[in-house]
Amino acid sequence: MTLQYQAQIYVTLRPSVLDPAGVAVQSGMKQLGYDNVEQVRIGKYIQLNLNVGSEAEARQQLDQVCDRLLANPVIENYRFDLTLQSSPESISESIPESTSKNTPTTTLQEAG
Repeated sequence: MTLQYQAQIYVTLRPSVLDPAGVAVQSGMKQLGYDNVEQVRIGKYIQLNLNVGSEAEARQQLDQVCDRLLANPVIENYRFDLTLQSSPESISESIPESTSKNTPTTTLQEAG
């Protein structure tokens, strides 16, 4: 039985590593008048689909791919969210990632 999972992978610099791209973006934002922005960090986002036999196999493969190709473990951290896309029963469900830090989307509206 083959299952299809979608992985959303986030690669970021470790907090102890300087981020010159983040510093450049922060400087540009300040030049544009956004003086309230601090500590900009730049990362990578990768999305891919995996056809595997189980969730455990998907997680194992993702850890290997991230360690060996997508992230430099010396200077970068990674995390991923995993979602079941299709199964033999054509049921889609979300697989919660225990190490995932899901950030809620917030919509700001002007008063007045």
